[in-house]
Amino acid sequence: MLLFSVLILMGLSCKTNVSVLVPIDPCQSKPCKNGGVCEQHKESYTCHCPMPYTGTKCEKGKCCFHNTSCNRGDCLITLTPPYYQCSCRHPYKLPSSKSACSPSPCKNGGVCLRNRIRSKFTCQCPESFRGRYCETGPEDCYEQDGLKYRGKVSQTVQQKTCLHWNSHLLLGHSFNAFMEDAENHGLGSHNFCRNPDGDEKPWCFVHVNKKVKWDFCEVSSCSAVPDPTPSSSLLMPGTCGQPERVRTVQRIYGGSKAAAGKHPWQASLQNKVWFNLFMPRGHFCGGVLIEPCWVLTAAHCLGIAAPQMEVFLGKQHLGRRESHEQRFDVEKIIVHGRYEERHEIPYNDIALLKLKPIDGHCAVETKYVKTECLPDSAFPDGTECYISGWGATETGDESRQLLDARVKLISQTQCNTRRAYNNDVDENMLCAGNLQSRGADTCQGDSGGPLTCIKNGSYYIYGIVSWGDLCGLRFKPGVYTRVTRFLNWIRTVIKRESYSPR
Repeated sequence: MLLFSVLILMGLSCKTNVSVLVPIDPCQSKPCKNGGVCEQHKESYTCHCPMPYTGTKCEKGKCCFHNTSCNRGDCLITLTPPYYQCSCRHPYKLPSSKSACSPSPCKNGGVCLRNRIRSKFTCQCPESFRGRYCETGPEDCYEQDGLKYRGKVSQTVQQKTCLHWNSHLLLGHSFNAFMEDAENHGLGSHNFCRNPDGDEKPWCFVHVNKKVKWDFCEVSSCSAVPDPTPSSSLLMPGTCGQPERVRTVQRIYGGSKAAAGKHPWQASLQNKVWFNLFMPRGHFCGGVLIEPCWVLTAAHCLGIAAPQMEVFLGKQHLGRRESHEQRFDVEKIIVHGRYEERHEIPYNDIALLKLKPIDGHCAVETKYVKTECLPDSAFPDGTECYISGWGATETGDESRQLLDARVKLISQTQCNTRRAYNNDVDENMLCAGNLQSRGADTCQGDSGGPLTCIKNGSYYIYGIVSWGDLCGLRFKPGVYTRVTRFLNWIRTVIKRESYSPR
């Protein structure tokens, strides 16, 4: 009996020892990264890191703790001494460089043009080449989802320069030049776009506002790239004011059906819910995409809160869901500080909508969605420009199909005559249409949409549909917000509120 009791006590003692004295091995979860060897210390562990890695989990590069600083550049990890090197971020150069163009950063025969600001430059690319450094040729495109893409594009759709895959900033990320099977994924000591995770197209990491994000790259699908023959112009992804289909625009009010892809910057502002008979659910104003996360529109359109709005890009028909449309919630509404209405006339009638990103990015450039350029100078009176929208037509009903029309810019003097608007049009407005006869015009539902003018093959947002007496009447042309008067405000707001891709 005594022996039996002793055995029981010994057994209890053994069970207690198992739970207290033999803890779970902390190295089982493989906490050490980049080939680090895990050594257990009772309930803790130590990572022994191979060169050039350091940190508690070998997640950092040696250069992070070096006295050497890359200043505005990026510190790249190398596997040979001194285990790091500096990569200069555009437009900065190594100390030995005398200027932005010495030596020339332009590739494939591109000519480096210096800017007045000494650190800046532009590469004038030979025909068929594109990119900041003329690094992208006509054959540089991706098949299917770009899993096997091995081209040299290193810029995102939002014009950000890609990080090198061996950047010290990526050591804690799943995809870098030192990951398992990196070579088979095309990753290495470069910053070219790749698709190691089988996403829909090539992408890369970028460093903005002290954060590492990712974004899709400015590279075209091979099936979408036309042959660069002398008689055709190669549309460049990422450039503004380049519609997919450039055709003669026919005669909105007195207008005709717009071809898909002809106004890829056109936006539809819509109510998410039914407010009342005057503000039903659906389209209520137009807008124009000027940057991936920014839509320009008229201030008088915005009588509702941002959470109650949604913006559609790439739409042609309001009455059906289209495969190529892109929908966004509105993160913020920014109305011009001097906007006001006097005698039913809106002054400084301009506003910006900041779109809420989806999966880290806003508008993605496609055949049906592109940005329109901001103008850099005035267009002369008499210039033929174009309007587009879903507003009221001659029948009095709003169109479900996107329409467009041609109008001519009218001088301020003519527009302010007694028969016209009798000095109600100030310097921040402009008129377009036809004074002498009834004709094409914008109307209700077109407000906030673009008045587009062309220069050197690029389309510029020159006016925003604002107001007018009825629609299409003699001596009563459409009145538009003159965008050139608000360029500083637009750029200041976007810079202040800028969103960085993920």
